[in-house]
Amino acid sequence: MSEGRLQVTDSQGRRIVRLDRPLFIMGRRTTADLQLVSADVSREHAEIVRDDAGRYLLRDRASRYGSFVNGEQITERNLLHGDTIRLGHSDNVEIVFLADEDASSVLRSTSTDASDLAQMAAILNGLRALGSGRVLDEVLTLVIDSALDVTKAERGFIMMPDAQGVLEFKTARGRGGLTLPGTSFTVSTKIPKEVFETGASKIVGDLLDGDLASAHGGTIAIGIRHVLCVPLRVFARGAGSTTEVIGVLYLDGRERGTLLSHATLASLEAFATQAALAIESARLYADSAEKARIDRDLRIAADIQRALLPEGTCERPTFDLAAVSVPCRTVGGDFYDYVDVSDTEFGFALGDVAGKGPPAALLAAVVQSNFGALATVTHDPAEMMLRLNQALLRRQIDARFATMAYGLATPSGEFSYCNAGQEPPLVIAKDGVRWLEVGGPVLGLLPSAKYEYATDKLEPGDLVVVCSDGVTEARNVANEEFGRDRMLEAVRSMHGVKSDLVLEQLLSAVNQFARGAPQADDITVLVFRYRGR
Repeated sequence: MSEGRLQVTDSQGRRIVRLDRPLFIMGRRTTADLQLVSADVSREHAEIVRDDAGRYLLRDRASRYGSFVNGEQITERNLLHGDTIRLGHSDNVEIVFLADEDASSVLRSTSTDASDLAQMAAILNGLRALGSGRVLDEVLTLVIDSALDVTKAERGFIMMPDAQGVLEFKTARGRGGLTLPGTSFTVSTKIPKEVFETGASKIVGDLLDGDLASAHGGTIAIGIRHVLCVPLRVFARGAGSTTEVIGVLYLDGRERGTLLSHATLASLEAFATQAALAIESARLYADSAEKARIDRDLRIAADIQRALLPEGTCERPTFDLAAVSVPCRTVGGDFYDYVDVSDTEFGFALGDVAGKGPPAALLAAVVQSNFGALATVTHDPAEMMLRLNQALLRRQIDARFATMAYGLATPSGEFSYCNAGQEPPLVIAKDGVRWLEVGGPVLGLLPSAKYEYATDKLEPGDLVVVCSDGVTEARNVANEEFGRDRMLEAVRSMHGVKSDLVLEQLLSAVNQFARGAPQADDITVLVFRYRGR
């Protein structure tokens, strides 16, 4: 086999590169044997190795976006004459492996017409700049300006569909880099709509010809006569070789310029394909950047929400407490809290705001802060709930409410409680179990709501277990609910056991039950164990 060569076509034009060494490195690094400047190309992207028999092997060097031969991603592959090599996903650089002696024979002029070559040179300059485009508006502007330079048209527009699929103006430019003011323009609406729907380019030599004049009276009135419109087409994601039209590039003018040249149309269609890729990349980049910003903000919100919750364990001479809250999204609408109401009373609460995600998290913070402020004002759980309901109604949000269970314990075992629409707390006593249901309606919804409280007597070793409905309504892969019975079964034999172990047992039972099914709601549990004096 003779010495191999690479035919490289990029923004610098087309050239032949000899494979004149046993190990030939290709990549973005300046010391590479073939340096390729592209965002898709790694610093040392791939290598070509020649063995003693004169065969050439292409090997990927753990690149970020992969190496491809004839469109197929490879780790390594023996090269044959005419194989097309692509580094990364971008088609901005084309590499063809040549094994024949006369490699120069494959270099063919795309046209013998000097004007066509000038047009292609302008297009290549535009494409080189497009490769670095990141901001969508900048890419759109560059596309139109490059198209106007090639065609000598007077005006250029990029139109893309809105959420309802109706074409709208994204960028409007005039010759000489002039930005056209306004959001609506006198142009043909029929032509871009037809090109967008059919995916076929359209040239109109003269809007005054035939029946065109009646359909384009407004455009003709400002002197526009000639129109060229091409689709902006990309490969549809996940659809094989199917293409998708994401918009149109529309050019018009009073003078013919080169708008009616078939060479111009062919060049512009090729340009539009690359331009569409640049536009789509910029759009995806913008979407990705926005998503990353939202994710970052949510992570910060989650850190703040966790900081608002007290420590997950609390121990005193007469009791111990353990609690946890696991949101189903980054942030959630559940919370727990506890406070020393007085020297002899300890209060704790678990709340659940209607909804999920950031809106619920904001309201949960409001409810929790109000609880912290009001719990020490009164020693009556029902009055505390009444005041909390009134505080939420002063800043009422439509269709938003909260449930909450509140308990107040003394060193002697006196336990007063009020339940506002929350899953009833469960008391596990030595001689049995009981649900605590006295209270009233949900918080923040009814101005006339009334609340009651009841007092229970706790004996040493008794447990109070409070949970959000994310526990009882957790579902398994068969769409069955965990329910109160399973909750009771998980902890009913744990009288006297330390609160953190009871909490761990209940969470384990829920996770085991729901294994394989997504978490559909926030899960919050609080366990209080009375030790006695």
